Amino acid sequence: MPRNHPKSVLSALAVALLTSGCGGGAAPSAAPSPGTTAEGFPVTVTNCGVTSTYQRPPQRAVSLNQHATEVMLALGLEKSMVGTGYLDDKILPEYQAAYDSVKVLSKEYPSFEALLEAEPDFVYGGWTSTFDEKEGRSRAAFTKAGINTRLNTEECPTGPVDVAAMDEEIRAVAKIFGVPGRAEERLGKLHATLDKVETGLAGVTPVKLFVYDSGDKTAFTAGGKGIGNEMIRRAGGVNLFADLDKAFGDVSFEQVAQRAPEAVVIYDYGDQSVEDKKKFLLAHPALKDVPAIKNQRFAVLPLSSTVVGVRVPSAVESLARQLHPGLVQ
Repeated sequence: MPRNHPKSVLSALAVALLTSGCGGGAAPSAAPSPGTTAEGFPVTVTNCGVTSTYQRPPQRAVSLNQHATEVMLALGLEKSMVGTGYLDDKILPEYQAAYDSVKVLSKEYPSFEALLEAEPDFVYGGWTSTFDEKEGRSRAAFTKAGINTRLNTEECPTGPVDVAAMDEEIRAVAKIFGVPGRAEERLGKLHATLDKVETGLAGVTPVKLFVYDSGDKTAFTAGGKGIGNEMIRRAGGVNLFADLDKAFGDVSFEQVAQRAPEAVVIYDYGDQSVEDKKKFLLAHPALKDVPAIKNQRFAVLPLSSTVVGVRVPSAVESLARQLHPGLVQ
């Protein structure tokens, strides 16, 4: 799993070709010619300590990781994409056709050289591991090659990671591509789902929750610094490890027992199935007196829905229905 939670040298000739804008594949007919500025541009965006100025919308974008790719597709940007890679889950059905029109560069992360061969002008990553310096894919390396980059803001928060962060991420990508109206249209639909959940849960007593991501010696859980914490709150729950000062972190199973969760939310991904995770927790001696375990009260969310991106509202709705059946129509 590529999160904090999952070569480096190109010939001078290749760099020169990339930075001069050489590229195969047709750009949209409305694209300005090199050296000119598109209407509404230049646009300057600061992201995770990197400031980029765009003279025109990117024409040859690459997205890496589920949530980055789906933000692009939700904004209708597939015609501006020349590649994608490293999914954690199936693409949402409504974006499948658009996704199928984009070349998959690799099952996991492409090498720096493979990315450069796609001749991108923009690389958008969901996890910090997208721009792994040890693998030669640092943002500085892309900048040196004349390629702009963006990292999902949940990886470098400047404040609470909440629904406002989702809004910011979608608006920022739309701004870079010169389609702000598409962001507002998409956000209107996303917030309508959140509003529906809020109405349905009015006055509900929150359920005390423990998130189980993974781990056998210790429990890898959701802390208070990620969007998962906000999602739990909006779904009518209380994250018992919200005091963990990070998005994800390890706690002992004895700590879990002491906090006595009423329900366990299992994050579904990777090789270990949900059923295997349930069996492990049910059999763990430290948890035998925990209410959630005694009552076998579990909820499940795919990990791909618990990060800043377009899946957040539907995941809140799903979790709310699991925790408070019948209240959200």
